[in-house]
Amino acid sequence: MVVIAQIREKALLSYFYEMICQLNHYGVVLRKPTSAHTLSFTPLRIRYFHCCRPANYLKLESSVPGRRVSRVVRTEAQDVLFDYLHCTRSFHLTDAEHMSKNSPHFLQKLLSKVENEQDVARSLSKFLRYNPINEFEPFFESLGLAPSEISALLPRNLMFLSDDCVMIENYHVLCDYGIARSSIGRMYKEVQAIFRYELGLLGSKVRAYEGLGLSRSTVIKLVSCCPWLLVGGVNSEFVMVLKRVNGLGFENDWIGGYLSGKSSYNWKRMHDTIDFLEKVGYSEGQMVSLFKTNPELLFEGSGKIFYVLIGRLLKLGFKMKGVLSLFLQNPQILSKKCAKNLWQAVGFLFEIGMKVEDIVSIVSSHVQLLCSCSLKGPRTVLRSLKVGREGLCQIIKEDPSELLRLASKSKINSMEHVTCQSPSKHLEKTTFLLRLGYVENSDEMFKALKLFRGRGDQLQERFDCLVQAGLDCNVVSNMIKQAPSVLNQTKYVIEKKIDCLRNCLGYPLQSVVAFPSYLCYDIERINLRFSMYVWLRDKGAAKSNLSLSTILACSDARFVKYFVDVHPEGPAQWERLRKSLP
Repeated sequence: MVVIAQIREKALLSYFYEMICQLNHYGVVLRKPTSAHTLSFTPLRIRYFHCCRPANYLKLESSVPGRRVSRVVRTEAQDVLFDYLHCTRSFHLTDAEHMSKNSPHFLQKLLSKVENEQDVARSLSKFLRYNPINEFEPFFESLGLAPSEISALLPRNLMFLSDDCVMIENYHVLCDYGIARSSIGRMYKEVQAIFRYELGLLGSKVRAYEGLGLSRSTVIKLVSCCPWLLVGGVNSEFVMVLKRVNGLGFENDWIGGYLSGKSSYNWKRMHDTIDFLEKVGYSEGQMVSLFKTNPELLFEGSGKIFYVLIGRLLKLGFKMKGVLSLFLQNPQILSKKCAKNLWQAVGFLFEIGMKVEDIVSIVSSHVQLLCSCSLKGPRTVLRSLKVGREGLCQIIKEDPSELLRLASKSKINSMEHVTCQSPSKHLEKTTFLLRLGYVENSDEMFKALKLFRGRGDQLQERFDCLVQAGLDCNVVSNMIKQAPSVLNQTKYVIEKKIDCLRNCLGYPLQSVVAFPSYLCYDIERINLRFSMYVWLRDKGAAKSNLSLSTILACSDARFVKYFVDVHPEGPAQWERLRKSLP
């Protein structure tokens, strides 16, 4: 108990308020006095004296939790939180910046306490000065965890990250290795044990996977989506899969091209899938062809879809040899989307009363058709056609392609000009676009079908050309979505432009990732403009290492203004280059 004399002077009242705030900072919480001259200290919730709470300050309880916050206010709040973490709490600059910019829900909670919106920075700074936050909340949110996931992960009896130095040390090991901070939250949620390793142990476990011959980028993807691989020694099941893949002629990093941080993988089931294919008679060449054209067989569901499809087709009436032959001839049916469409089509045929042997016949001969798109319900189709089930069965048996025309959910009218010339060409191109990540029957898919020119196998060949040059599959997919016309050129032209980039212009291959449209420009434009730029750079009139987009993307008039006229001899040199280059 503390006895407090009667306070009248305003200066003493202000001093007393500051003392309460300092006590609160150190964890001492005050209750409303039970008598006129006493205060009791208790671990219960805070209750300030009414007279000690200044106007236009901060509420301790959320006033408007769902309030929308302007960009200016949010930016000011981020700056205040950054200053608190970096300057007051001595966080590393990078850590403080990442936490302040990537914890919007926590920031909203802080802003809900601000009454004076005209001076958010000052009010929030005062609040943080006297009310230390639970630093684990913005930390976990900045690692990609949802607010609903964070509460279960908050440590008991700890508020400051510096009190858990072991966890922070292991967190920095993962960051320094190159793992995205937004991926570390999932790793922490799934396998907290790896954040309790003693100094140096986690780093050695991560580097052990590099010892298998994997590149750092592949190891980053691997441990991000499968953090349990860092528990114990190098995972034997993963090693078995890697050896089998190597035995088929694939490089170590082939696996990395198909890993996704949003998925998890069962390496034992992957190994069993390869083993099963070998036992049922697939040769190495057949397996290589299967995995090249349809890597989803292994990586979507870790091979589960393979077993599901086999079981369903056998139950339908296929023989094992027929099933395997179907897979070999139509590997795209093993993708998740195609398998779903295939089984939906089979269900449609069953529901309208078609005989099992007729369904097996249609699946055997028109499996690509059945996999190509999703279908409406039988009742909807029957109602719109005004025919009975037997009539619809007869129509489909006579011409199975009528199933697509009559029951497809896709916009048939907008696709007729694409499909009427060559249905098989359309299906091949659709399959390729599905592999790129386009959503079936979406507006983006329809636009892409118009933009991409060539057969599906030609588009795949051009895509593979970029991968073989040294780019990651996922990176190439993103590039193609940014600049679809890249794949409208022949393989020879793409190779020629890549060779020019490396050997003539002296730029690294990675420079096309930021500017994939480089591959769409004429080789004459590339040679002419870069020849002028090199001449200008040698004269000291241009900066070195300008980006590809700066040199190529501007108009002719703008290029002349900034790369020709800036030097007295520039116009003459420009004319000489235009005449000399073919």
